[in-house]
Amino acid sequence: MQRYILGKKNMITVISGFLIILGFFGHFALDNATLFNGALIIASILGIAPIAIQAYQALKVKVVSIDVLVTIAVVGAVLIQNYEESAIVTFLFLFGAYLEQRSLNKTRSAIKELTEIAPERALKQAADGEFEEVDIFDVDEGDILLVRTGSSIPVDGTVLTGEGYINEASITGESVPVTKGEGLDVFAGTILENGTIQIQADRVGEDTTFGRIIELVEDAQDSKSEAERFIDRFSKYYTPAVLIIAVVIWLFTQNIEMAITALVLGCPGALVIGVPVSNVSGIGNGARNGVLLKGSEVINDFSRVDTIVFDKTGTLTVGNPEVSEKAFYGTEAEKDTILSYLASVERESDHPLAKAVLADIGKTEASPVTGTEVVKGEGIVAMVNGHRVAVGNAALMEREDAILSPQAKKDITRFEKNGNSLVLTAIDGELKVLIGIRDQVRPGVKQELQKLKRLGAKNLVVLSGDNQGTVDLVAGELGLTEAHGNMLPEDKSAYIKEMQNAGQIVAFVGDGINDSPSLALADIGIAMGSGTDVAIETSDVVLMKSDFSHLAHAMGLTQSIASNMKQNIVIAVGVVLVLFAGLLFSDWMSMSIGMLVHELSVFAVILNGVRLLSYRLKTPSPQSTRNAEEKRSSQLDAQQ
Repeated sequence: MQRYILGKKNMITVISGFLIILGFFGHFALDNATLFNGALIIASILGIAPIAIQAYQALKVKVVSIDVLVTIAVVGAVLIQNYEESAIVTFLFLFGAYLEQRSLNKTRSAIKELTEIAPERALKQAADGEFEEVDIFDVDEGDILLVRTGSSIPVDGTVLTGEGYINEASITGESVPVTKGEGLDVFAGTILENGTIQIQADRVGEDTTFGRIIELVEDAQDSKSEAERFIDRFSKYYTPAVLIIAVVIWLFTQNIEMAITALVLGCPGALVIGVPVSNVSGIGNGARNGVLLKGSEVINDFSRVDTIVFDKTGTLTVGNPEVSEKAFYGTEAEKDTILSYLASVERESDHPLAKAVLADIGKTEASPVTGTEVVKGEGIVAMVNGHRVAVGNAALMEREDAILSPQAKKDITRFEKNGNSLVLTAIDGELKVLIGIRDQVRPGVKQELQKLKRLGAKNLVVLSGDNQGTVDLVAGELGLTEAHGNMLPEDKSAYIKEMQNAGQIVAFVGDGINDSPSLALADIGIAMGSGTDVAIETSDVVLMKSDFSHLAHAMGLTQSIASNMKQNIVIAVGVVLVLFAGLLFSDWMSMSIGMLVHELSVFAVILNGVRLLSYRLKTPSPQSTRNAEEKRSSQLDAQQ
């Protein structure tokens, strides 16, 4: 029966609300006291049932929860025939709990999805040298496996023969495939986009990098499951205090009505509704402004964050390689022809860099391409209208003995320093075009990072699987505190643990499967809305539509919610203290006055909480920004 009643809490809340409306309609519109009292009594009985069960369950484990006080207070209100208070308090309690629980009940299906995309089958070399498909659990260290184009790498291993482009986004988060050849390491869960390779299994099952990602997510989520709601921690002291005061009053006065009155006056209506209404209003504001906050624990932790760690690709950057720089070495008259030849050859490739080049060139006249030769790890060579066209990296140019002018050599060095991947085009052995391609920083990110600093984020750190040079360039451009490249998921998690052990409250912002352990381990995990479902499910905060500008709003909003919650608690407890003081030390305190003040306090905390619906992050004026910068500059000078 207890399980059935608790399972129907939402329905009971709706029915109680309807009965309260019906009762007040009968009182004010029909002047029917029977309907008024009857509806409120039924609402009180229905509403108190699940609360009383929760109180009983708490007492069984020797916990005096807030449910205990609500139960006693409601029973007391009924005994002194204050049915309005008993009905309204139970409804507010149930409705507030429903609203908060709704935001907390985001199912965490990250582990399920991770296991679904983990490799299940592998092509294993048999004793006769042939390859046969086996279950992934039948693969042992030292086995030789065959991986074909489009297949997932089944284990962590070393390439024995062959070469190909591997998309390592699930491990490093980087969108540009990397070339893997003999002697290089490959990771389970990554995708061979082009080529055929044979690998030797070095780590299998749970020991693979991908397996460790799953384990890290599980461990980090378990470490968060012990968190308690703030209101329950507060009620640990508040609830027994009210009960003791009521008992003391009865012992000293022998006035049962006065003792029950004390319980009613101490009924935590404002306290019960104060925190949920702040949470719900804040969460509603966030949803309207592209921010999903997953519960009150998230709000409390996020409001105290002092370190924000970012993944690079898809977070600080757009996540899609784009042409960033170009240099032409032919004449202006032949420019269109050169671009036409380049586009014609690039259409023969499905490499992401080729797609970026084609997107930049746009529509152009197509020319017939013959004799296409793919030079793995270097590029493509083909004949176009009788001309030998080579498109690829510097190694391909060297193979083709392409002529590079002194200016071209300077440009290549400059493009590389700017963090670009290079695409060079030589026609008949002469370099004609140099293109630099890199992931672009999200528009407006630098300004948003400044807002985070003003909100109290002392450390802004980027952790990325990309090379250190590229990461340093992004960090320098955005003014970040620290930048670390060449990091696998386990390295990112270890770094976050270090910061937490140093006493920092860490938020991590990411969007990929590889970010899941860090999102789960950080005090606050923040996922971009365009990221993987795993990242979104693992996170505590989701920036919908991947609008980076929502991050500063989210941080400022949680700070305002935390402040609002404290204000409501002060209002609620302060009113109760005033009411008790009036009851004990004056003759003017009566039940009607107490009830009026009590209801006004409930109304006050609701109004205070609802203010959060209109919250907007304040944008400082240019003058105040300059003043702040000058102040920081003078402080740095003083320190030096």
